[in-house]
Amino acid sequence: MTDFTTNQVSHSGRNPGIEYKLYFAIIFLISLPWCFVSWALGLARPDDEEVAGKGFIGRAWHQASVITPLIFSA
Repeated sequence: MTDFTTNQVSHSGRNPGIEYKLYFAIIFLISLPWCFVSWALGLARPDDEEVAGKGFIGRAWHQASVITPLIFSA
């Protein structure tokens, strides 16, 4: 009996298309001001660990990387 599970084609290394990159850029630019405001308000509470971990650009990048795949999986 042949084992077909070892010769499967993996699409995980596939480059994202231009449409994905466009949506990512749009979502990133939209989320950037909102992340900046929440980051700036978080500076008022310096004991907050979330502010120390990421800057507002990192937060916006994370938001775009979460939201964009949700759009393409729908």
